Amino acid sequence: MTWEYWIALFTDTHCSARGLKSSTIARYKGDLSHFRLYVRLRQDDIGPEQVTARHVLEYIEYLRRERDNGDAAVNRQVTVLRTFYRAMVAMAYIEPDDNPMAHFPKVKSTPRKLPVVLSEDEVHDLLDAPPSDTILGLRDRAILALLYGTGIRASECSNLTIDDVDLGNATVRVVGKGGHERVVPLNDAVVEALVRYVHARGDVASGGPFFVSRSKRAMSRGAVYERVRTWSRRAGLTKRVSQHRLRHTFATHLVKAGVSIVVIRDLLGHRCITSTQVYLHVTGRDLEEAAGLHPIHRLAPIVEHLLPDIQLPFQRPTFRRSTG
Repeated sequence: MTWEYWIALFTDTHCSARGLKSSTIARYKGDLSHFRLYVRLRQDDIGPEQVTARHVLEYIEYLRRERDNGDAAVNRQVTVLRTFYRAMVAMAYIEPDDNPMAHFPKVKSTPRKLPVVLSEDEVHDLLDAPPSDTILGLRDRAILALLYGTGIRASECSNLTIDDVDLGNATVRVVGKGGHERVVPLNDAVVEALVRYVHARGDVASGGPFFVSRSKRAMSRGAVYERVRTWSRRAGLTKRVSQHRLRHTFATHLVKAGVSIVVIRDLLGHRCITSTQVYLHVTGRDLEEAAGLHPIHRLAPIVEHLLPDIQLPFQRPTFRRSTG
């Protein structure tokens, strides 16, 4: 059987049955096609059932040395191959003992970088950047307020329909990774921004997109990203701002406000709380910086200067009288 057949079987059958999003399936297909191209050029075009752990190790070495891939990119490729061959075993196309990834060593994980977030002043400047006297300006104000005020992803924002947004109950229903739905509450400021946009936009048929482009079509994920980047530049922000950085900022500001990490996990739609705990490290770094600002380094010399230049009683040497 050809690589094309196996890859199509994996993406169209296994991945679809798991309810993976089309964008995730496309990334899997791209990674597997890249591995297939490597095998064709470097490994005498062997079939997928002939791949061994040695071939995968040589592929990793190729990614590191010739393509200059970092640990994160290599880990993703290994994960995709492990998932691919596990699916082939589950569908009985290869025996478990023939799975090249069955006992493949784990690639050392890279230290997770702490997310860079915006300050409250920077968020204010960003939200205030779009004009409030045009429909598109009100739309972009609503998008920025929603992203920062709820922490939803750009794809979740672009996929919103009229039926997903309940302004009366101040909630929004989003479909996250893996098709998991969650309902996120809206605060008053976000509701106000959305209401002003709705009044300017006019009515849309049930099931239609909530955020629409100039041509009255649904905005894509890329369009949401472009709007965030555009208004961050016009607001004069020096940090590189993306919709995901607004998500990081939302979570970090909640942690600083004392909100439970479990609540933040549910708001973000994380399936594992370890994904949310990174924001605890961000606030921990803030605590370290705060400790560095403590005035003790200025007070200590003053205290020494004020102390009299005498020996205190407990500092005087004591001598025992001789009894001999």
